[in-house]
Amino acid sequence: MQLTVLGCYGPFPPAGGACSGYLLQEDNCNLLIDCGNGVFSRLQEYTDYRELDAVLLSHLHPDHISDLMVMRYAFAFAEQGTLRQKPLPVFAPGEPEQEFERLPYKDVYEVHPLQVEESLQIGPFTIETLAGVHPVPSLSLRFRTSSGLFVYSGDTEYHSSLEKFASDADLFLCEANYREIDIQDGLPNHLSASQAAQIASKAAVKRLLLTHHYPENEQADALVEARKHFPDSELAREGEIYTVK
Repeated sequence: MQLTVLGCYGPFPPAGGACSGYLLQEDNCNLLIDCGNGVFSRLQEYTDYRELDAVLLSHLHPDHISDLMVMRYAFAFAEQGTLRQKPLPVFAPGEPEQEFERLPYKDVYEVHPLQVEESLQIGPFTIETLAGVHPVPSLSLRFRTSSGLFVYSGDTEYHSSLEKFASDADLFLCEANYREIDIQDGLPNHLSASQAAQIASKAAVKRLLLTHHYPENEQADALVEARKHFPDSELAREGEIYTVK
């Protein structure tokens, strides 16, 4: 299993950066996880977008879905030119309803509501979901194949059930938008790097990859916080490819 970080910032990117988007691949199956601004351009550096098998959206905030609104034009032209013969499956939480209803476009996307504690199979991937704690319905996602286990937190505050969900993951991609001082000040909706590392430690994951970086923070500070609790913490970096095994 191979994970390529296309974008890792939120809720907005720095100059030259991109918001959340990750390409997960195994056995010629290509999944795009989240599709924030800047992601579609980056995707094309690593694969032909027409070879995507599905898109999975953790939630419907713009920094996780905005490029889906641009990518649909590319798929519309691909269908006209017979370069792609079927709609692209898109799985996403069904709420907020008005945002979910914006996802379909002509016949290029086949949009499916993704439920809490749902299980589905796409190619070699068995995919499971867990509810996060966020202002809109948000899902953590777990991907298992014969080669390994990959877990993505999505956007969420701390909740203890995430520890069990991430248990024994070969790679845990976890948001770390805040620093611990932000949590102490009562900021809601996201995890700190310290919290992400504590979850990783309790879940006994093999590797922790911190993501959803706030672009105006020093990322080295997040790593210092995280490594106090989980020494094998790393920062997700755009363009990097990680093997999950």
